[in-house]
Amino acid sequence: MSINRRNLLSIGAAVTGAAVVGGPAAASASAASLPAGFRSAYAKVNGARLHYVAGGQGQPLVLLPGWPQTWWEYRKVMPALAQRYRVIVAELRGMGGSDKPAAGYDKKNMAKDIYELIRQLGYSSAHVAGHDIGSMVAFSFAVNHPDATRSVTLMDVSHPDEGLFRIPMLTPPGQPFNLWWFAFNQVQGLPEQLLAGRFRYLVDWTFDNLLENRAAVNDRDRAIYAAAYDHPEAIRAGNAWYKAFNQDIADGKTYGKIAAPLLGLASPMNYDYFSADLPTRGVNVKVEKIDNTGHFLVEEQPAAVVSALSAFVG
Repeated sequence: MSINRRNLLSIGAAVTGAAVVGGPAAASASAASLPAGFRSAYAKVNGARLHYVAGGQGQPLVLLPGWPQTWWEYRKVMPALAQRYRVIVAELRGMGGSDKPAAGYDKKNMAKDIYELIRQLGYSSAHVAGHDIGSMVAFSFAVNHPDATRSVTLMDVSHPDEGLFRIPMLTPPGQPFNLWWFAFNQVQGLPEQLLAGRFRYLVDWTFDNLLENRAAVNDRDRAIYAAAYDHPEAIRAGNAWYKAFNQDIADGKTYGKIAAPLLGLASPMNYDYFSADLPTRGVNVKVEKIDNTGHFLVEEQPAAVVSALSAFVG
């Protein structure tokens, strides 16, 4: 596919995404295919009920999904990681089987959700890794709860900053598209009207344009994601991630550097961005490039992600 991935993010910010995630039907549909040794559960934390999937033994490793996905994003890496760690894949506030409250979608508060989940599960600290919106929450977790952070891994996205304000509305010359969904998902009410019952169109467009290998997210996977995103409450809740970006940017201005070991795993299109950005955000930073992948590196290159995470977490 002919996309200039290396330059895509020069138009403003990392590809993040976060719109809309679904309901109990989606959670139950994918739960039928839980990897061996994993179980699905719920926890009431910070005023919201979070859905999570857990399995394995060892140090706790919390995985946070991104858009347009659910816990199912990590299905390819969970069994291998569970051989070494207690793997906990938590669906964020507004995502999949988790609650979709009216408020609380700034990444600082969502990080508090994860902090309380970890404590409720009996751990004082954990390794935390996130992709896309999950990466934003992982960053906020590490900077706001340093004593609870053993390590943090950001995959292809960093925390919101003022670079988001410089994303152009029109597609720059030489780019295949602009990041139109950033603004679209901030529109009040309209996305619910346009997308309810039709979210598969957006799922297909997103994966078709941001994968190197479209088969890495197959028809069944796309159906699971679309089902999770297909009703108005899910769309409203996921859009709230975008509507909180102004608060996230304001919070970010108050943050110091992450003290815990920080790993950045980047697709080729975001490697230069990560190499420049992450050393300014942490004191112990390592950045690695995952080759032959688009934005959805966990699904396109699961073996490389497992290898990098295992080597880093130890």
